[in-house]
Amino acid sequence: MALPLPPGLTPAEIAFMCEMELVTVVPRQRLESLDLLGGKTPALNPPYRADLPLWLALLLKRQRRANISPPPWLAPNSLEAILDLEKRLGNDAFSPPPPLPPSSDPLLPVPAPPFVPSATYDAPPDALPYHWLELGEILLDAASDDFEAPDQVRRLLRDLREIRLEKLRKGADVLDAGGGVKMNGVGAMEVGEGRAFITGVIDGLRKIGASREQAKREREAEERENGFVGTAPEDDDDEMDL
Repeated sequence: MALPLPPGLTPAEIAFMCEMELVTVVPRQRLESLDLLGGKTPALNPPYRADLPLWLALLLKRQRRANISPPPWLAPNSLEAILDLEKRLGNDAFSPPPPLPPSSDPLLPVPAPPFVPSATYDAPPDALPYHWLELGEILLDAASDDFEAPDQVRRLLRDLREIRLEKLRKGADVLDAGGGVKMNGVGAMEVGEGRAFITGVIDGLRKIGASREQAKREREAEERENGFVGTAPEDDDDEMDL
């Protein structure tokens, strides 16, 4: 019998989904177009750039048949600007994600990553996409020689991860049983990492609220048995509204 799976996606599953993102490669050899399930890939003709799924770009990189162009938001100056913005915003908000393109038909759903290129050569340089963390780690692991300053990029990604994760933790500290955390701009891996402690805080607050409500009902039932008519005044400091 299969073991029960934890709610949500595991980090490995999130990284696997990230490999559908389009990245820009600079081919070193010619390659004809490939007919994949998601459609045909562009033919590769050095030295012209082409956008390919991340998994295919990594395969060509391992075979030394192409180099990967890091997206603009992975440049050190872009990461430093985003880090400064995160600090200025404080614990109230995260840096905004890249804007979505306008939809031609209002009845159709708005496209989102990986169907919107957010890691290609012409991606916005001042916003972190949905898969920013896992994409940066994958590229630094497989194509660090394609970065101008890989060590500086690693340090900035680590600083961004720490400051944004701290925002999630502080947001969970002020939760009540009926509240929530504003997560606009939070990435996929951050959602996966923060799901455990956020849901744990919410479940704990709900249990506290349920126990206080049960104690209130037992107190009222005891007062009715003793002939007391009415209810005792509520202490606003001790009660929690669900």
